[in-house]
Amino acid sequence: MDKLVQILTESGLPFAYDHFAEGESPEPPFVCYLLPGSDNFAADGAVYYKISEVHIELYTDCKDLSVEQQLEAVLDRHCIFYEKTETWIESERLYEVLYYFEMEV
Repeated sequence: MDKLVQILTESGLPFAYDHFAEGESPEPPFVCYLLPGSDNFAADGAVYYKISEVHIELYTDCKDLSVEQQLEAVLDRHCIFYEKTETWIESERLYEVLYYFEMEV
């Protein structure tokens, strides 16, 4: 997913797939991304068009609209239609803003 890595690089935020290694997590804000599934298009009994589900998890220690806007501006520039949710993770004392969408593989 070269395009996804390019998008995350453009955001200027530190990022890792799934999680950062033990002891290597940067100070918030940071991003973890996952590819939890697919929604492929079939034709003639085969995968014709590969589509991957994408989750981008933005972690902050306080609600930070400017960082959300920074990430969203990059997604918007790449014409990515996303949905988002937000949750407070008490055990980590972090906010997680989850952006989810589908992307061609």
